Amino acid sequence: MENTTKKYWKGIEEYRNDIEVVKNAEKEFNLEDLDGGTHRRDFLKMLGFGVTAVSLAACDAPVRKTIPYLNKPESVEPGVPNYFATTYAEGGEFCSVLVKTVEGRPIKIEGNKLSSITNGGVSARVHASVLSLYDNEKLKGPQKEGKDISWEDLDKEVMAGLSSASNIRIVSSSVFSPTTKKVVADFTSKYPSAVHVTYDANSASGIIEANEASFGKAAIPSYNFDKANVIVGVNCDFLGTWLSPVEFAGQWAKGRKLTSGKDGKHTMSRHYQFETGLTTTGASADYRGMIKPSQEGALLVALYNKLAGNAIGNSAFSDELLDKCVADLKAASGSALVVSGSNDKAIQTVVNGINGLLGSYGNTISFAKTLNNRQGTSAEVAKFVSDLNGGKVDAVIFMDANPVYTHPQGAKIAESLAKIKTSVSFADRADETAAVCKFIAPAPHYLESWGDVEPKTGSYSLQQPTISLIYNTRQAQSSLLAWAGLDSDYHKYLKSNWKSNILSGKSWVSVLHDGVYDSGASSDGTVSFAGDLGAAAASIASSKDGGLEIAVFESVAIGTGNQANNPWLQEVPDPISKVTWENTLAVSQKTANELGLEKGDWAKLSAGGYEIELPVLIQPGQAHSTVSVAMGYGRTAAGKAGNVGANANPFANGVNWTGGASIEKTKSGYTLAQTQTHETVMGRSAVVQESVLSEYVKDNKAGRFEPMIETSEGAVKPYTITLWNGHEKKNHSWGMVIDLNTCTGCAACLVSCQAENNVAVVGKKEVVRAREMHWIRLDRYYSTDADTEYQINPSHLEKMEHASENPEVVIQPMMCQHCSNAPCETVCPVLATTHSSEGLNQMTYNRCVGTRYCANNCPYKVRRFNWWKYYENDQFDYNMNNELGRMVLNPDVTVRSRGVIEKCSMCVQRIQAGKLTAKKEKRRPVDGEIETACSQSCPTGAILFGDMLDPNSRISKALEVEKEGRAFHVLEEINVQPQISYLTKIRNKDLEDSKAPGMHSATEHHEEEAHAEEEHHG
Repeated sequence: MENTTKKYWKGIEEYRNDIEVVKNAEKEFNLEDLDGGTHRRDFLKMLGFGVTAVSLAACDAPVRKTIPYLNKPESVEPGVPNYFATTYAEGGEFCSVLVKTVEGRPIKIEGNKLSSITNGGVSARVHASVLSLYDNEKLKGPQKEGKDISWEDLDKEVMAGLSSASNIRIVSSSVFSPTTKKVVADFTSKYPSAVHVTYDANSASGIIEANEASFGKAAIPSYNFDKANVIVGVNCDFLGTWLSPVEFAGQWAKGRKLTSGKDGKHTMSRHYQFETGLTTTGASADYRGMIKPSQEGALLVALYNKLAGNAIGNSAFSDELLDKCVADLKAASGSALVVSGSNDKAIQTVVNGINGLLGSYGNTISFAKTLNNRQGTSAEVAKFVSDLNGGKVDAVIFMDANPVYTHPQGAKIAESLAKIKTSVSFADRADETAAVCKFIAPAPHYLESWGDVEPKTGSYSLQQPTISLIYNTRQAQSSLLAWAGLDSDYHKYLKSNWKSNILSGKSWVSVLHDGVYDSGASSDGTVSFAGDLGAAAASIASSKDGGLEIAVFESVAIGTGNQANNPWLQEVPDPISKVTWENTLAVSQKTANELGLEKGDWAKLSAGGYEIELPVLIQPGQAHSTVSVAMGYGRTAAGKAGNVGANANPFANGVNWTGGASIEKTKSGYTLAQTQTHETVMGRSAVVQESVLSEYVKDNKAGRFEPMIETSEGAVKPYTITLWNGHEKKNHSWGMVIDLNTCTGCAACLVSCQAENNVAVVGKKEVVRAREMHWIRLDRYYSTDADTEYQINPSHLEKMEHASENPEVVIQPMMCQHCSNAPCETVCPVLATTHSSEGLNQMTYNRCVGTRYCANNCPYKVRRFNWWKYYENDQFDYNMNNELGRMVLNPDVTVRSRGVIEKCSMCVQRIQAGKLTAKKEKRRPVDGEIETACSQSCPTGAILFGDMLDPNSRISKALEVEKEGRAFHVLEEINVQPQISYLTKIRNKDLEDSKAPGMHSATEHHEEEAHAEEEHHG
């Protein structure tokens, strides 16, 4: 590594050498709370059985209840999957997807590459939504006041209530389905007093209102991050959760890709991020500044003034990074983009003014095609809440909305709903809002439904059922049609609307097959800024420093909480904090010291008469005097997996932050369910390799650490000296290339792998004990140039604060490296792990007796041990513990039982299926037709999979270019020869900003290491 004065660390505890880290560093497994702290060599004694019992447990497979077909459906072949194009559109989120079904049951979701918006990318939440289909805590049929009722009786009573009502409200999340809008219009024709209120749990109302005032367009434009040479994000996690993150991540990645070689691409965008808490977007930025929420407007006013040369208000905000940002924006005029995640109209007006100055409209921002997935406005929702609380609403219908939980005034809404004569929810369970409604008319999961969406002007995506209705449910649209006295067959209604108003003569069957349709429609995208910047600046100036400020944010995994009962999502480690199963109070080290808080403490957070109690997380990169809390937690009626954490929505205050907060420690001694220091690489060097763009342009190997071994004939590469005979790969050599430049840590690959390979959920307690089962982990490393030698003196605390204040971040996907010289293979006493002729490290589960020697010998710490039988076990009451939940299991992959080691197989079942298809057609597999779950799902294309023996494959071409450029193997010096290569992380920042003064070279660093090692051994 070139930048070798840097210290890489996974968390505050590892950086300061907390006793827990030191104590567990030499242990392969965390067994503290087992009887006697059993060690690996005593595992048979710990289990209380002999080798025979362990072997029997390892061979035990789950019982499968099979029923033969008497009359087989034409479209179903046992063991042969079918794929259906459909659409994920939940709570304003959108993704065009393909659903893999096996014998009539959906088991896996992939991206639809025909979509011009998501382009085959998928998020973690979309992947996990297939498990939500099989949630056995959903309602089995309609209810009235908590008791079962028939659909016929419900329809009669609801229609009677609606007929007698004079003020009806339909409250929904953003409806960007053209056919659903038509249904609502038909409903309101029947009931003229009905008003449709659009409410988004995480609103973009500020953007809509600002655009209406600035341009006369009450809409959200399309953002083109791929056309921007300079990107500035202000509290805007556009790679994780903002508006259309799958789309934006793919665009952003195009500007970050580099190619080595003489004719390669050696330019990349420069990304600035100013934010309160460290997000996936901030972690991926070249430059990152920390601001309090109350400073966001002042920063943007200062940015405008520096760009325009004239003052629109008195902004006291000043920062060296801001000056650098201004210079780059000016140089990139016409190819710059500034975005803000604020829901404040005044702030968004200033953002519009800045983008107008930069010439962004028509280039990096376009109103020709607008984003439709956020349509709610604050004024509309505020009027509804006021009318409801004032007794001016007779009947209310909730569609894909849960305001009792998500709205800051949820408690008042619940109180008022109890007085409404006719209240109906289409929720799939008795959630917080549905529970106080008189009727629940449960709608089915989107994988059981017909529908459509228009996420952008002229771009459509169809939704079709991929399984028959599991329970006695009915689509919300069908219910509205029935109550309007119309034919309730929504499929027929949808098809008719498309043929009449959308298809323009195109084939319905063809569009349904593709799942997407672009009509080519667009509007006049020409805009001229006419916003009142003076009024906006005055409004911003009135926002003063709020003391201790609370920032409420949307997490990558849980989002706004509509899938909170999904155990896959609950167990996804947050990409930054690595916390699972709960939300936390994230504070900086400096703020923690000032407030007397430490790791393991719980604290009470209070503001505006509302309080919650949560564990404290000391988070590097957190702005001082702020507390970040994730929304989506604190559900009380989500289900047994989802009722965790505390509800932060009342703190959101319409703009996702509030000031004047206080925090008080309540208890200590708590252990967070974090994965950040599990399975460490034991302090080895050269795991992460990185450099800066200017150095890369001069030398494509910038940042590379190339180890050499001294011999009598001079220094040679490690792989030239070996005791191994090697493995001959005659036909295929499967491998991966992972680009650290474009991996954002979004966790799509992790959930995709979990779904594909039947990876078990282990729960919070087991995560605490370092027993999570994920086959792929996203190692998040902080780095700093500060002196990080641990010293037992007061000055060390100050150094630690400085080091952790705003560190650089690298996210590195880590899975089994499928080493050609695999250390695990040599130590297995029963040949359970062996090497294939195609470069794969294989696991034979029914041979494994659980010695864990292989896990101990793995330098990458990527092997997982099954401590328990996770299926049909009440101790792990998740999807594998009920018959409905087990329907999601992939029949091509064994469900592992207790006592065996498991790890990444590089989706060998997919490889074999692809080879078999090619064999039937008497050809070789074509590059791209075989994909691993992780590579297929990555929205940025950071993971490239293929056959390295195929000279025409993308991976072969990439390695041919990058072998003398960015490609490296992790721990290359120990000569295990992995099948997985990484491409160095290149930051587009100035050299002086990336290195500490007095930095020495990589050669000097490793010479010092060698000298220290010699001294250690005498």
